[in-house]
Amino acid sequence: MRSASNDPFLCGVHLAVFSQPYLDLVLNGEKKIESRFSRNRCAPFDEVLEGDIILLKEVAGPICGVALASRIWYFDLENEPIGSIRQTYGSAILAADEFWSEKETSSFATLIELENPSAIEPLPFDKRDRRGWVSLRPRQLELF
Repeated sequence: MRSASNDPFLCGVHLAVFSQPYLDLVLNGEKKIESRFSRNRCAPFDEVLEGDIILLKEVAGPICGVALASRIWYFDLENEPIGSIRQTYGSAILAADEFWSEKETSSFATLIELENPSAIEPLPFDKRDRRGWVSLRPRQLELF
């Protein structure tokens, strides 16, 4: 597995947009894995690495939490049935049955194990597009 953690000065920073109740489930540690499904290869697919920082934002609200990406799995759903993903990771994803039905037309899946989720003082973030995931800082830039 690829890892950014070998160099403490390099990491990715990502903004993940959550609706309720999933944001609260992440922040209280019940939802251990965040899943993002898509029809196209788009963020976060093949962009998030172990040790990356995930900023947690509420839909139409502020950034209100932070977590670290500890393990990441990428799936091409032509090769990995969505039912297998649900069976293996479903209890940590905490999604309703209709979620899985809606995702059956997806082609790609990214699963991110979230480590040490923490609430932070709300931080306004002016985001006007509909993307649910934004990679904010290219991994090549140094933090220090």
